[in-house]
Amino acid sequence: MQNRTPRIPQQPAPNHRAETDAELTDELAVVVTGARRRALRDGDQQIDTAHLLHSLIESDPAVRTAFDGGPQLARVLGYLVQRSIGYGLRWQGAVEDSGAIPVVSGAPGAGVEGWSPSAASAMEEAHRRAGLRGQERAGGLDLLGALAADRQCRAVEVLERAGVDTVLLADRIGEASGLG
Repeated sequence: MQNRTPRIPQQPAPNHRAETDAELTDELAVVVTGARRRALRDGDQQIDTAHLLHSLIESDPAVRTAFDGGPQLARVLGYLVQRSIGYGLRWQGAVEDSGAIPVVSGAPGAGVEGWSPSAASAMEEAHRRAGLRGQERAGGLDLLGALAADRQCRAVEVLERAGVDTVLLADRIGEASGLG
């Protein structure tokens, strides 16, 4: 199937390392692909944590159940949709780097053009969380937990504007996965 998302000429060609990385579950590979497509469609130079959050919520049922019911999830999606159509939160042209989690070279996305430092760090943290559980591959809840734990990332800004207690969310995910 041909990709219908037009590439913006000034943007670098997508790097597919993250999608094919053996450490990603099939579900998380879909999330990364969706986040990349969303970033390109939005005209952003990098996948950021809000792109990851949006794709994660859209594609992973386990992630959707991590929220306190439908109204909270609807508010989060509302903020994400506003962003994607150009209203509300505006981050275009700014590099996302919270500095909360140090970027580790060699992580999927770390040091790879097309990823914000915060998004690359979140992916590395998701892999670390999976490893602590004895899993070789990171899943959607690993990534959601990593995003919620980075207090300075764009995904947390979206979550908090929607009324999500990100500390509680990160704790719930950690407890559910045996990390808390």
